[in-house]
Amino acid sequence: MAYNIELADRVRERLSEISDLEIKEKKMFSGLAFLVNDKMCINISHDNLMCRYDPDLEEEVSEKIGFLPMIMKGKQLKGYCYVEPIGFQKQADFEFWIKIGLDYNAIAKASKKK
Repeated sequence: MAYNIELADRVRERLSEISDLEIKEKKMFSGLAFLVNDKMCINISHDNLMCRYDPDLEEEVSEKIGFLPMIMKGKQLKGYCYVEPIGFQKQADFEFWIKIGLDYNAIAKASKKK
């Protein structure tokens, strides 16, 4: 698994500051995922963040610096993206990505358990 440990620590620390969240870490998508209340929220993949957000925000989110669409099997997955380091270097930008992930997490459906 190749992921940026410092970035994972940064996400871990930020999420731990918020009460009433059940946070689990799981290796997935070739990185480290942070599941919040049993739902994938933020993932660290190499040096990038991978975020899950409300698909209705796609246009706004796609204009952010560092945004990369998430492509799987040749199709763009709405509501998921990668964010290059330039897009979260500033604390305000980092907070933006954490916030939209947590906002959507509150209404997102959990994956079916196997």
